[in-house]
Amino acid sequence: MRRTRIAFFDVDGTLTTDTTLFRFLRYYLDALGHAPHVYEQRRQHLKAMTDIGVPREETNRAYFENFKGSSAPTVTRLAREWFAAELRQGGFLNDHALAALRRHQANGDPVVLVSGSFPACLEPIAAHLGADETWCTPPEITHGHYTGRLIRPPMIGEAKAEAVLMVASAYRTTPSHCTAYGDHISDVPMLSLTGSATVVGGDKDLRDLARSRSWQLLPGAPSTPACPGPLTAAPRTESPGRPQHN
Repeated sequence: MRRTRIAFFDVDGTLTTDTTLFRFLRYYLDALGHAPHVYEQRRQHLKAMTDIGVPREETNRAYFENFKGSSAPTVTRLAREWFAAELRQGGFLNDHALAALRRHQANGDPVVLVSGSFPACLEPIAAHLGADETWCTPPEITHGHYTGRLIRPPMIGEAKAEAVLMVASAYRTTPSHCTAYGDHISDVPMLSLTGSATVVGGDKDLRDLARSRSWQLLPGAPSTPACPGPLTAAPRTESPGRPQHN
């Protein structure tokens, strides 16, 4: 009996050439009629957290404060429109990683996306790719609106390794028989757990680690085109929330 070989894929920077969280946030704010500087302020706030060494898990939590009070159906609708716009424009998917994913599917391997992004952004991507499962960061939604909080810790770092263990168990296989793809140092727990691993792009330190562990290497993608904007801006009927400064 053939043992199931699951292919686990990070999304941002691995399957995509840019970060879904920020591409969508720009699109979302544009669609609500906000001036470009609103996105830049939100982006710089999160970048400043990273620059002073705030852990990636905490910057991820802070990102979701941007949607506090937002209508969940509106976020879902605009996320679908955003990804459709990315596909029309082209250049958002990494052809090297996409080809690897298609090879796994041709071999009958289940494909599981494991990402720090959230369902609204990932559902249209997973549908387009034909992924079997998606494990990601779950924002809290109450009475149809985002609260700005999370239900569980972000799907980053060790959380990805835990997801691999749970999925492998559900498929009655072992992580050592599976493979993983990632681009960031935070993907190392997931990459280290599987029997084979591939670093897509990645910085020098990550690629050096890959060579020392005999992991495969795939090139990063060319620069991503500018983020597409909504064809028509929706009336500004809600506030997309504001980051909390402590």
